[in-house]
Amino acid sequence: MTNLIVDGVSKVYKKKTALHPCSFEANEGTCVVLCGGNGAGKSTLLQIIAGILDPSSGKTSINEQEIKYAREKYLEEIGFMPDDFHAQEMMTVEEFLRFYGSLRKVKSERINEVMRLIGLEGKKGELVKSLSKGMRQRLLFGQSILARPMVLLLDEPTNGLDPYWVNQFVTILKEIKKNGTIIVFSTHMMDVAAETGDTVLFMKQGKVIQTIQHENNVEETTMKLLKLHRQ
Repeated sequence: MTNLIVDGVSKVYKKKTALHPCSFEANEGTCVVLCGGNGAGKSTLLQIIAGILDPSSGKTSINEQEIKYAREKYLEEIGFMPDDFHAQEMMTVEEFLRFYGSLRKVKSERINEVMRLIGLEGKKGELVKSLSKGMRQRLLFGQSILARPMVLLLDEPTNGLDPYWVNQFVTILKEIKKNGTIIVFSTHMMDVAAETGDTVLFMKQGKVIQTIQHENNVEETTMKLLKLHRQ
Protein backbone atom coordinates (compact mmCIF):
# COMPACT_ATOMS: atom_id res chain seq x y z
CA MET A 1 0.00 0.00 0.00
CA THR A 2 1.34 3.42 -0.98
CA ASN A 3 2.11 5.67 1.96
CA LEU A 4 3.23 9.31 2.15
CA ILE A 5 4.65 10.64 5.41
CA VAL A 6 5.42 14.30 6.07
CA ASP A 7 7.27 14.48 9.37
CA GLY A 8 7.87 17.86 10.98
CA VAL A 9 8.95 19.68 7.83
CA SER A 10 9.63 23.43 8.07
CA LYS A 11 11.18 26.14 5.93
CA VAL A 12 13.07 29.19 7.19
CA TYR A 13 14.55 31.88 4.93
CA LYS A 14 17.13 33.82 6.97
CA LYS A 15 14.92 35.21 9.77
CA LYS A 16 11.55 34.58 8.06
CA THR A 17 9.66 31.35 8.72
CA ALA A 18 7.66 30.41 5.62
CA LEU A 19 6.51 27.08 7.05
CA HIS A 20 6.37 26.04 10.68
CA PRO A 21 6.85 22.32 11.46
CA CYS A 22 4.10 20.38 9.70
CA SER A 23 3.25 16.69 9.85
CA PHE A 24 0.66 14.47 8.23
CA GLU A 25 0.28 11.01 6.74
CA ALA A 26 -1.69 9.90 3.70
CA ASN A 27 -2.44 6.40 2.48
CA GLU A 28 -3.31 4.93 -0.89
CA GLY A 29 -6.46 6.36 -2.47
CA THR A 30 -6.79 9.36 -0.16
CA CYS A 31 -6.68 13.11 -0.72
CA VAL A 32 -5.19 15.82 1.49
CA VAL A 33 -6.22 19.39 0.67
CA LEU A 34 -4.27 22.47 1.78
CA CYS A 35 -6.49 25.52 2.31
CA GLY A 36 -5.73 29.08 3.34
CA GLY A 37 -5.00 32.52 1.96
CA ASN A 38 -1.94 33.80 0.16
CA GLY A 39 1.25 33.37 2.16
CA ALA A 40 -0.22 30.54 4.22
CA GLY A 41 2.63 28.17 3.33
CA LYS A 42 0.71 25.90 0.97
CA SER A 43 3.08 26.19 -2.00
CA THR A 44 6.13 25.87 0.23
CA LEU A 45 4.80 22.63 1.72
CA LEU A 46 3.98 21.19 -1.71
CA GLN A 47 7.40 22.12 -3.08
CA ILE A 48 9.11 20.42 -0.15
CA ILE A 49 7.11 17.22 -0.72
CA ALA A 50 7.92 17.44 -4.45
CA GLY A 51 11.65 17.76 -3.76
CA ILE A 52 11.90 21.26 -5.25
CA LEU A 53 12.74 22.84 -1.89
CA ASP A 54 14.87 21.34 0.86
CA PRO A 55 13.22 21.58 4.29
CA SER A 56 14.97 23.42 7.09
CA SER A 57 13.91 20.57 9.36
CA GLY A 58 11.94 17.36 9.13
CA LYS A 59 11.63 14.80 6.35
CA THR A 60 9.27 13.31 3.80
CA SER A 61 9.04 9.72 2.63
CA ILE A 62 7.08 7.64 0.13
CA ASN A 63 6.82 3.97 0.98
CA GLU A 64 9.63 4.45 3.53
CA GLN A 65 11.92 5.92 0.84
CA GLU A 66 13.24 9.30 2.01
CA ILE A 67 14.14 11.80 -0.66
CA LYS A 68 17.42 12.51 1.13
CA TYR A 69 18.62 8.94 0.67
CA ALA A 70 16.70 7.70 -2.41
CA ARG A 71 15.99 10.83 -4.45
CA GLU A 72 15.56 9.13 -7.85
CA LYS A 73 13.24 6.42 -6.53
CA TYR A 74 11.25 8.99 -4.52
CA LEU A 75 10.77 11.34 -7.48
CA GLU A 76 9.70 8.48 -9.77
CA GLU A 77 6.54 8.17 -7.72
CA ILE A 78 5.50 11.84 -8.00
CA GLY A 79 3.47 13.87 -10.47
CA PHE A 80 3.70 17.62 -9.86
CA MET A 81 1.68 20.57 -11.16
CA PRO A 82 3.16 24.01 -10.33
CA ASP A 83 0.98 27.03 -9.57
CA ASP A 84 2.01 28.92 -12.70
CA PHE A 85 3.08 28.18 -16.25
CA HIS A 86 6.83 28.45 -16.81
CA ALA A 87 7.29 26.14 -19.75
CA GLN A 88 8.04 25.92 -23.45
CA GLU A 89 5.44 28.26 -24.94
CA MET A 90 6.58 27.68 -28.53
CA MET A 91 5.65 24.00 -28.34
CA THR A 92 2.26 22.78 -29.48
CA VAL A 93 -0.07 21.13 -26.97
CA GLU A 94 0.79 17.71 -28.36
CA GLU A 95 4.54 18.38 -28.41
CA PHE A 96 4.38 19.59 -24.82
CA LEU A 97 2.68 16.42 -23.58
CA ARG A 98 4.87 14.15 -25.69
CA PHE A 99 8.00 15.85 -24.36
CA TYR A 100 7.01 15.28 -20.74
CA GLY A 101 5.69 11.85 -21.59
CA SER A 102 9.08 10.89 -23.02
CA LEU A 103 10.75 11.74 -19.72
CA ARG A 104 8.54 9.15 -17.99
CA LYS A 105 8.45 6.65 -20.89
CA VAL A 106 4.71 7.16 -21.33
CA LYS A 107 3.12 5.39 -24.31
CA SER A 108 1.50 7.34 -27.13
CA GLU A 109 -1.92 5.91 -26.31
CA ARG A 110 -1.75 7.36 -22.80
CA ILE A 111 -0.79 10.79 -24.13
CA ASN A 112 -3.80 10.76 -26.47
CA GLU A 113 -6.01 9.60 -23.60
CA VAL A 114 -4.87 12.50 -21.39
CA MET A 115 -5.43 15.03 -24.19
CA ARG A 116 -9.03 13.83 -24.42
CA LEU A 117 -9.44 13.81 -20.65
CA ILE A 118 -8.38 17.45 -20.28
CA GLY A 119 -10.41 18.56 -23.29
CA LEU A 120 -7.48 19.66 -25.46
CA GLU A 121 -7.55 17.05 -28.21
CA GLY A 122 -8.99 19.67 -30.56
CA LYS A 123 -6.17 22.07 -29.62
CA LYS A 124 -3.27 19.64 -30.00
CA GLY A 125 -1.74 21.55 -32.91
CA GLU A 126 -1.94 24.97 -31.24
CA LEU A 127 1.02 26.66 -29.59
CA VAL A 128 1.02 26.74 -25.80
CA LYS A 129 1.44 30.53 -25.85
CA SER A 130 -1.92 30.91 -27.64
CA LEU A 131 -3.91 29.03 -24.96
CA SER A 132 -6.14 30.72 -22.42
CA LYS A 133 -5.29 30.62 -18.71
CA GLY A 134 -7.79 27.82 -18.12
CA MET A 135 -6.42 25.74 -21.00
CA ARG A 136 -2.88 26.16 -19.71
CA GLN A 137 -4.03 24.96 -16.30
CA ARG A 138 -5.60 21.90 -17.87
CA LEU A 139 -2.40 21.26 -19.84
CA LEU A 140 -0.27 21.47 -16.68
CA PHE A 141 -2.68 19.12 -14.94
CA GLY A 142 -2.48 16.71 -17.88
CA GLN A 143 1.32 16.73 -17.67
CA SER A 144 1.16 15.82 -13.98
CA ILE A 145 -1.02 12.74 -14.47
CA LEU A 146 0.62 11.34 -17.62
CA ALA A 147 2.62 8.63 -15.87
CA ARG A 148 -0.17 7.67 -13.43
CA PRO A 149 1.96 8.69 -10.42
CA MET A 150 1.53 7.10 -7.01
CA VAL A 151 1.58 10.57 -5.41
CA LEU A 152 -0.01 13.53 -7.22
CA LEU A 153 0.88 17.05 -6.04
CA LEU A 154 -1.13 19.99 -7.41
CA ASP A 155 -0.56 23.66 -6.58
CA GLU A 156 -3.75 25.72 -7.05
CA PRO A 157 -5.00 23.52 -9.93
CA THR A 158 -8.42 25.22 -10.11
CA ASN A 159 -7.02 28.71 -10.79
CA GLY A 160 -8.43 30.03 -14.08
CA LEU A 161 -10.88 27.16 -14.58
CA ASP A 162 -14.49 27.97 -15.45
CA PRO A 163 -17.30 26.28 -13.45
CA TYR A 164 -17.64 23.43 -15.97
CA TRP A 165 -13.95 22.53 -15.75
CA VAL A 166 -13.92 22.88 -11.96
CA ASN A 167 -16.63 20.19 -11.90
CA GLN A 168 -14.69 18.09 -14.42
CA PHE A 169 -11.55 18.46 -12.33
CA VAL A 170 -13.37 17.20 -9.22
CA THR A 171 -14.72 14.23 -11.18
CA ILE A 172 -11.27 13.36 -12.54
CA LEU A 173 -9.70 13.61 -9.07
CA LYS A 174 -12.28 11.22 -7.65
CA GLU A 175 -11.47 8.68 -10.37
CA ILE A 176 -7.74 9.04 -9.76
CA LYS A 177 -8.31 8.42 -6.04
CA LYS A 178 -10.25 5.24 -6.85
CA ASN A 179 -7.19 3.96 -8.68
CA GLY A 180 -5.16 4.25 -5.47
CA THR A 181 -3.23 7.48 -6.03
CA ILE A 182 -2.46 9.74 -3.07
CA ILE A 183 -3.41 13.32 -3.92
CA VAL A 184 -2.20 16.45 -2.15
CA PHE A 185 -3.36 19.77 -3.56
CA SER A 186 -3.89 23.39 -2.56
CA THR A 187 -6.93 25.51 -3.36
CA HIS A 188 -8.77 28.70 -2.43
CA MET A 189 -12.07 26.98 -3.32
CA MET A 190 -13.53 25.74 -0.05
CA ASP A 191 -16.32 23.75 -1.72
CA VAL A 192 -13.78 21.85 -3.84
CA ALA A 193 -11.73 21.13 -0.72
CA ALA A 194 -14.80 19.88 1.14
CA GLU A 195 -15.93 17.65 -1.72
CA THR A 196 -12.58 16.01 -2.50
CA GLY A 197 -10.54 16.03 0.69
CA ASP A 198 -10.35 13.10 3.08
CA THR A 199 -8.26 15.44 5.21
CA VAL A 200 -8.24 19.24 4.93
CA LEU A 201 -5.37 21.19 6.48
CA PHE A 202 -6.28 24.84 6.99
CA MET A 203 -3.12 26.95 7.00
CA LYS A 204 -2.38 30.49 8.06
CA GLN A 205 0.98 32.31 8.20
CA GLY A 206 2.90 29.10 7.66
CA LYS A 207 1.06 27.08 10.29
CA VAL A 208 -1.60 24.37 10.14
CA ILE A 209 -4.18 25.88 12.47
CA GLN A 210 -6.87 23.22 12.06
CA THR A 211 -7.18 19.72 10.59
CA ILE A 212 -10.62 18.64 9.38
CA GLN A 213 -11.19 14.97 8.65
CA HIS A 214 -13.61 13.75 5.99
CA GLU A 215 -17.23 14.51 6.69
CA ASN A 216 -20.19 13.41 4.59
CA ASN A 217 -21.80 16.83 4.81
CA VAL A 218 -19.98 18.87 2.17
CA GLU A 219 -21.92 22.05 2.91
CA GLU A 220 -21.07 21.87 6.61
CA THR A 221 -17.37 21.36 5.90
CA THR A 222 -17.43 24.23 3.39
CA MET A 223 -18.94 26.54 6.03
CA LYS A 224 -16.29 25.51 8.58
CA LEU A 225 -13.55 26.39 6.09
CA LEU A 226 -15.16 29.71 5.18
CA LYS A 227 -15.35 30.68 8.85
CA LEU A 228 -11.68 29.81 9.33
CA HIS A 229 -10.79 31.85 6.25
CA ARG A 230 -12.63 34.91 7.62
CA GLN A 231 -11.00 34.79 11.05
